[in-house]
Amino acid sequence: MHPFDLITAGSVPEAVKAQASSSTAQQGAPVRFIAGGTNLVDYMKLNVETPRQLVDINNLPLDTVEPLTDGGLRIGALARNSVVANHDAVKQRYPVLSQAILSGASTQLRNMATTAGNLLQKTRCVYYRDTAFGCNKREPGTGCPAIGGHNRMLAILGTSDQCIATNPSDQNVALTALEAVIHITGSKGDRTVPITQFYLLPGTTPNRETVLEPGDLITYISLPAPIPGSKGYYLKLRDRASYEFALSSAAVILKTTNGHIDFIRVALGGVGTVPWRSPEAEHFLRGKSPTSANFRAAADAALRDAKPQSQNGFKIELAKRCLTHALTQAVAQA
Repeated sequence: MHPFDLITAGSVPEAVKAQASSSTAQQGAPVRFIAGGTNLVDYMKLNVETPRQLVDINNLPLDTVEPLTDGGLRIGALARNSVVANHDAVKQRYPVLSQAILSGASTQLRNMATTAGNLLQKTRCVYYRDTAFGCNKREPGTGCPAIGGHNRMLAILGTSDQCIATNPSDQNVALTALEAVIHITGSKGDRTVPITQFYLLPGTTPNRETVLEPGDLITYISLPAPIPGSKGYYLKLRDRASYEFALSSAAVILKTTNGHIDFIRVALGGVGTVPWRSPEAEHFLRGKSPTSANFRAAADAALRDAKPQSQNGFKIELAKRCLTHALTQAVAQA
């Protein structure tokens, strides 16, 4: 691990000022925030991340989960994953988020990992993690050996000829279905970004993963009030029962009225370069009856633009079955 300086931020403005001196907030940033450290420290040990300075933000008052006056929920950036997943308001009003978080990592990791850290979780692509190989995400212009290489776990949606890495988070899939909004304080003031606009497709710049700029500190996320009568469900398919990343996952929120679907949100995980919202599936299902045939047709629509690699073509059918079953389970709860 490269040597680094560690400072402790005593306030949000102090943290913002410290990180604003960084040349970037993206891959390879020389100044990084650190909270739970469950992801960043791993990559520092692998020399994938070599910051010269860490800004400890654990003392900032950003760890609460509290209701909003509009019926929504505010989740602090430093709220631990285990706290969020087991919070009564989350379990009762946003069960899809609780299910997603509890399906990820281990109990020990969830006790340390934070909401904002999970938002910024790095890909597990083996080439990104191994500095012996080139990787356009880690070092632009060095190629993508995953294309034509070991790509069984990697993305089939939103890829480019520069990068096919997946977003590994379960939490982010549920937050996408819930239409979370990310609240950021930066050197130019406060702003909000819908989660569907927070992540960037790899395109020709896979090293730029989010809209964050130097000095930007995520302070909290907000969730809109649940749609009365709606139900949510998160399904994760993986190689083993625990502590494994998704081959495919689906977060769905659905409401039926008089036998027809009048509210539907669909997000997929394990198959996209970003947490993957599927307007195609939502458009198909809106106004339809909640039948197995319609669910399967919606899944076909969601995966229509999938581009498999040499080892992950099985993900197309897997993702279709995952989404179909998640929709079926959501209806069963209604």
